[in-house]
Amino acid sequence: MSITRRLVAAALPLAAFVPAVAHARPAPDFTAIDADGKTRSLSEFRGKTVVLEWTNEGCPYVRKHYSGNMQGLQQAARADGVVWLTIASSAPGKQGHFADGAAAKAWMNARGAKPTALLLDADNKVATLYKAKTTPHMFVIDKTGAVVYEGAIDDKPTNKVEDIQGSKNLVAAALGDLKAGRKVATPFVTPYGCSVKYKDA
Repeated sequence: MSITRRLVAAALPLAAFVPAVAHARPAPDFTAIDADGKTRSLSEFRGKTVVLEWTNEGCPYVRKHYSGNMQGLQQAARADGVVWLTIASSAPGKQGHFADGAAAKAWMNARGAKPTALLLDADNKVATLYKAKTTPHMFVIDKTGAVVYEGAIDDKPTNKVEDIQGSKNLVAAALGDLKAGRKVATPFVTPYGCSVKYKDA
């Protein structure tokens, strides 16, 4: 089972990326400590669009998007008033675990990451609430508190940086729909990447 989880979606056929029928659902509230040691909650951002991004600094799929793609998305979204919460859910002893906030901030600074906050979820509570499966795994929550998009960051499920060019960024598309006052056209696409490193995996 652990091998399967490590390879989640890495070899999924392209057919798995056909959008499934999904309906907006209430986003579970949560609290978590950020890299600055501050307690943050989803409810503090009520009335704003929020992006949740699951990350693992050791994952090649995350490294692909942190070649500049993810940072650009973060900056563009925040410029539009979107709250961007990056979540590190790797358990202690697992790939991508941050021992403390200082380690998390060092990684953010080294990568030029620009989220609103990086949340430390080593006990997997937030990941479990959202059933986060991969890194990255993306969620877009609208101003009413409903999950209106969840899944892959784009439509090219590889870990190759060169594949970013020419791909359709599904998070940017969902945010664009919300900004224009439209219903999100593609509410779900199967996520791809490394498995989230749960403590019991």
